[in-house]
Amino acid sequence: MTDSSAAARRAATSSDPVPTRIWDLPTRVFHWSLGAAVIGLIATGLGGVMEWHFRLGYAVLALLLFRLLWGFVGGRWSRFAAFFYGPGSLVAYLRGRAHPDHVIGHTPLGALSVFAVLAVLVLQVATGLVADDEISAAGPLTRFVSGEVVSLATGWHKGSGKTIVIALVSLHVLAILFYVLVRRHHLVRPMLSGDKLITAPGRQVSPSRDDAASRGLALALFAACAGVAWWIASLRV
Repeated sequence: MTDSSAAARRAATSSDPVPTRIWDLPTRVFHWSLGAAVIGLIATGLGGVMEWHFRLGYAVLALLLFRLLWGFVGGRWSRFAAFFYGPGSLVAYLRGRAHPDHVIGHTPLGALSVFAVLAVLVLQVATGLVADDEISAAGPLTRFVSGEVVSLATGWHKGSGKTIVIALVSLHVLAILFYVLVRRHHLVRPMLSGDKLITAPGRQVSPSRDDAASRGLALALFAACAGVAWWIASLRV
C-alpha cells in the first residue's frame, strides 16, 4: 500500500485536507527543467551566445519529446486525458461551477496554458532546427529542406516565435503570482513536493502513480528522447 493511496482513502472519509500525490517526480523534474532551459534559450538568443542557444535547444527538444510520451503513460494527473477539457468545462470553470476533479490537477484554464506553451515551444524548436541566419548559426536540418522553408522558419524563429515565447513565459509568471497573491492558491508548493491538500468528503481521489517502476520508465523514456535529440544535433555541419 503506497502512502498516496492511503491518503486518498482517508480523503474519501474525511472533510479534513489530506496530502495526495498529484504531480509525479518525472513531471516535476520536467517542469522545472523546461522552465530553466527556456529562460536560458531566451537569454542566449538575445545575447547572441549561439552555441549555448543550440545546446539548450536540443535539451528542450528532448524534454518536449519526453512530455509528449509522458502525457500518455505518466501519472494519473499528468496524462493529457486528465486535462483535455471541452468548451463547456472551461465556461463552467470561469463561472465558478467547475467539476471537483477539474481543480485537482490542471484546471481548464491551466490546461489551455499548458497546451499553448507546448505547441509554441514545439513550433519554436522545429523552426530552429531548420533556421539559418546566414552568418554563423544554421540548424542541423537546414540542408534537408528548401530555401523557402528555411527563410520562413528563420523569420518565424527570430521574430514572432521569439516574441510569443517571451510573452507566454511572462504571462505564466504573472498568472502564478495572481493565483498565489490574490486567490491564495498554492501552485508552487505542489510542483515541488508533488502533493496537494485535497478535501473530497464522500469520494476517493485517485493519486498519481509515483513509484520506483514509474520513475524508471520515465528515465528510460527520457534517455531515448535525449538520444533522438543527440542524433539530430549530430547532423549539424
